[in-house]
Amino acid sequence: MIQASGWNTRRLFSAAIVLGLLAAVFCAPRGPDRAVDSPDGVTIAYHIEGKGRPALVFVHGWNCNRSYWRDQVAYFARTHTVVAIDLPGHGESGAERKDWTIPAFGADVAAVVKEEGLKRVLLVGHSMGGEISLEAARLLPDRVIGIIGVDTFQDFAATVSPEEIASAVAYYRANFKASMEMIARSMFPWGVDPNLVERVVRGMTTANPGISLAVMESLFGYRPERALRDVRIPIRVINSDRRPTNIAGNRQLAASFGARIMTGHGHFLFLEAPGEFNHVLEETIAELAPDR
Repeated sequence: MIQASGWNTRRLFSAAIVLGLLAAVFCAPRGPDRAVDSPDGVTIAYHIEGKGRPALVFVHGWNCNRSYWRDQVAYFARTHTVVAIDLPGHGESGAERKDWTIPAFGADVAAVVKEEGLKRVLLVGHSMGGEISLEAARLLPDRVIGIIGVDTFQDFAATVSPEEIASAVAYYRANFKASMEMIARSMFPWGVDPNLVERVVRGMTTANPGISLAVMESLFGYRPERALRDVRIPIRVINSDRRPTNIAGNRQLAASFGARIMTGHGHFLFLEAPGEFNHVLEETIAELAPDR
């Protein structure tokens, strides 16, 4: 439900093979169709397909990878150039980085956009991918026409104190795997496909602890005000109703902010209900780029 704002033995055998391959694709990142070096020399793997404007660049969240966008890539590549990135330290991208920060990730996304020569771009960022998209947009003022956050930007003004950040990082460091499992399971509502939940749990609990906690620290300490002053483009979110989205408060920092709320879903709403999500995303794209 939305509120405002896919007969013979040989054929059966072939179908079984195809289904097995599709399952393998979902459970692990796809092979790196292309790669480019980040500004600090880390290799960034990404997938690109389709043709059409605006280009859609999908940015995954914390401890995820580009395979999470499988259903969106397949759907939107019919009408758009679509890019899905593995951020450094995730998926098949490199991990040789000293400073794991949100601005560094933003530079990674910008490097891919420039490498592909994309001129009219919508950045679609899940969770911390929203903040990363803000930083990428700062570096691409003549290319990015809008940002679409996915279960993110609930409150631009929310802050976490240095003491709270240190306490949280220490807690997760003390028992990383159990803590990641707890976080992952809490992100889903009751009744979600248990196989989906286990895939996400497996991905988060096997993440590199050093990188994961460094990114967490940077994310908790990130303040978007400066980026919002620099980025003069529309910002939209497609959020679940698990946490309230402060639309009025956000518009004080970004007048162009708007939200669509999907009810009854969790943090990974685009995995839980891909058909419903794709419909809402399609509407949001049409709103931001009515003339393509």
